[in-house]
Amino acid sequence: MTNDVLIIGGGVIGLAIAVELKLRGAKVIVTSRDFHAAATHAAAGMLAPDAENISNQAMQDLCWRSRSIYADWTYKLEQLTGCNTGYWPCGILAPVFSEEEREIGRNISPHHPTTPSSSTTYWLDKETIHQYQPSLGQEVTGGWWYPEDAQVDNRALAKALLGAAQSLGVELKEGIAVEGILQQQGQVVGVQTNAGILRAEHYVLATGAWTNQLFPLPVRPAKGQMLSVRVPEAIAQLPLTRVLFGQDVYIVPKRNRRIIIGATIEDVGFTPQNTPAGIQTLLQAAIRLYPQIQDYPIEELWWGFRPATPDELPILGNSPCQNLTLATGHYRNGILLAPVTAALIADLIWEQKSDPLLSHFHYSRFQNKSSTSSVMLTHPLPASPDQAQVNSLTLKSEASPEKSFAPNPDTPLVIAGKTFTSRLMTGTGKYRSIEEMQQSVVESGCQIVTVAVRRVQTKAPGHEGLAEALDWTKIWMLPNTAGCQTAEEAIRVARLGREMAKLLGQEDNNFVKLEVIPDPKYLLPDPIGTLQAAEQLVKEGFAVLPYINADPMLAKRLEEVGCATVMPLASPIGSGQGLKTIANIQIIIENANVPVVVDAGIGSPSQAAQAMEMGADALLINSAIALAKNPPLMARAMNMAAVAGRIAYLAGRMPIKDYASASSPMTGTITS
Repeated sequence: MTNDVLIIGGGVIGLAIAVELKLRGAKVIVTSRDFHAAATHAAAGMLAPDAENISNQAMQDLCWRSRSIYADWTYKLEQLTGCNTGYWPCGILAPVFSEEEREIGRNISPHHPTTPSSSTTYWLDKETIHQYQPSLGQEVTGGWWYPEDAQVDNRALAKALLGAAQSLGVELKEGIAVEGILQQQGQVVGVQTNAGILRAEHYVLATGAWTNQLFPLPVRPAKGQMLSVRVPEAIAQLPLTRVLFGQDVYIVPKRNRRIIIGATIEDVGFTPQNTPAGIQTLLQAAIRLYPQIQDYPIEELWWGFRPATPDELPILGNSPCQNLTLATGHYRNGILLAPVTAALIADLIWEQKSDPLLSHFHYSRFQNKSSTSSVMLTHPLPASPDQAQVNSLTLKSEASPEKSFAPNPDTPLVIAGKTFTSRLMTGTGKYRSIEEMQQSVVESGCQIVTVAVRRVQTKAPGHEGLAEALDWTKIWMLPNTAGCQTAEEAIRVARLGREMAKLLGQEDNNFVKLEVIPDPKYLLPDPIGTLQAAEQLVKEGFAVLPYINADPMLAKRLEEVGCATVMPLASPIGSGQGLKTIANIQIIIENANVPVVVDAGIGSPSQAAQAMEMGADALLINSAIALAKNPPLMARAMNMAAVAGRIAYLAGRMPIKDYASASSPMTGTITS
């Protein structure tokens, strides 16, 4: 039994677990950046294990179990808070437009009459379905009826969960950004936040799409755009009272005359905002399914980020740390699975009771099954021809007879949904030869190389043959708008850069390092032009990595318009002066929700390590490597410095004191 639990994440999953644990007598703390901005608020509230046609049997059982307790669970929340959750067992109708769609539904429809927990499914022919739900599109030829599926008002549910947590005495810490999980010898000993370190006996990771930023789990954001329309007051009775689940769209009517239309599925990382293409796709599919919608006024547009895993199943249960429990990766079924997740996780923490169903959702399913030890690769170090080869930094497993260590496992660097293991980016300019550049890139261990588009286009010295010089199947090109003095120039060059990446085989490369530099002497970026260009490029679908002065306000504005990173300068480009803007970079790091890449001015490995120790997510270094006496050797040193700085940041340095403190204990000493 654990009395003191800290839950990281204030969405429906985190709050549901908090309420369940509190009802069992636990002392519970929940941290969240913003309880009203969780993914819960961006959902439609469908409880649709049958309509979703879930093929995995364990997932199907989990969803069925959750749906079966949903009415009692929401009733309990309503009794605690007086808030109506909008639970509505309205059933779900899945119309089809062709016999082929019917057969697909027949083949994978969850209809198992011999299974006690299975659901009932009915086929409705064309005449029946149009009678059952008038005003469907004329192309509808029939449909599946799932009477046991239901819905809930997700925003009302979020309000009820928050109210229940407050009324029960759960300690809610809002505005808290968790920056890291502190570990020692296989135990979590605290979480580092923007407000200091928080500690508990047990921890629950329920951070949804953001999980990978704190723990190395394969959870990525799957963006979904949505909108709602409102039934005009002139229409006396609600014309639509059943959820319509189409092949490319779903339509969810609410009792308050609101109709929700969703949702796109986009692998674009944390790129925010609605797009005309996304909304148009939804509207076209919705109007085809239920034409009356085209006459209803649009009420709201929004988007959210689902937590997706490679197999689209949640990650539940124990973690590599004895006192950390995982509850994440619910993808499209977070609202549906909230009650059963809360019950299973509470049983696990409070009673040390592991339901057999949890074994199907254990994190270990993503690990290499052939590995018999828990060796952790912190970061690869490439071999150097000038010194003994170091293959990797590894940690001994607990099975080892030698002393074992358990530092904080790092997470990969994720930029615009693309994952990188190296946190050092390099450039291709200023080298004395192509061969020297090639060797330096290899020694740096980098996975991202920035290329100045204008110099490649003009075959500037040092850039001849660049396209053939590097293996672009292993290195991600970062086209650079270097040399552009205005926003307009930078936008044009960015478009050229995207085409250049395609020519090299990187069809999906939409990255651009944005530089707008009108100042020829100090090469300082233009903040206004950079912001203007970033806004346009984000609208065009670019993953924008803007090079900026170390201006915290500009960094926040660029993040808000949808940039994939911010890249503050440490000191002027090519100066080698090191970190001259430490205070401002620190503020940017503390407030950023996107990766912070320190760019320009770093001259030595010690300066690179210092930047990483501050908490920078990555470095971009060119001149310090290219202008060294031995560039490949310096590239290797910069790689090692970036790794050392990152590990030091994760480890957490000792506090600075104004007085001496003996290293040896003063008790138990020999006295005369």
